[in-house]
Amino acid sequence: MYRVFLMHQQFQRRKMKTYIKNNEGSNIVNGRHIPYKCTAGKLTIGYGRNLSDNGISEYEATILLDSDISDALTDLRKVFTHDEFETLSFNRKMVLTDLVFNLGYPKFIKFKKMIQAVKDKDWKEAARQLKDSNYYKQVTNRAKRNIELIEVNYELANRNIRNTKGY
Repeated sequence: MYRVFLMHQQFQRRKMKTYIKNNEGSNIVNGRHIPYKCTAGKLTIGYGRNLSDNGISEYEATILLDSDISDALTDLRKVFTHDEFETLSFNRKMVLTDLVFNLGYPKFIKFKKMIQAVKDKDWKEAARQLKDSNYYKQVTNRAKRNIELIEVNYELANRNIRNTKGY
């Protein structure tokens, strides 16, 4: 009997979702939900999620971050061969992932000399290319951490790198 009750609840929830989706609508461009202002002028995403007043939970933010990291890793596989990427240390993979995450793929691939230096395993040149960039000027502390990791490849254990502003 309890199983029938659960199935009925799931059916009702699916109906509620469909009803609300149809009422709310959404702003989808190229298969992606894009933030928009609702009729009340609130920043909204998906099917009426009011970001202005409600934001997102830590759980939701983590799901988004996991998805973005997966996307960044997929993008890196467009730039580096399997062997080039898989033979990098974890720290260097982490830096490259952070760069794609922060810059976005289109801006990351403009770092042609830095990318080539990574392929050549010329860590000093890769670091020099990062330092000589607008990226370094815009997010200096973050860039310094990434430069240090890519150049000297030390272990991050027991280091406090938390920065709530991401810089």
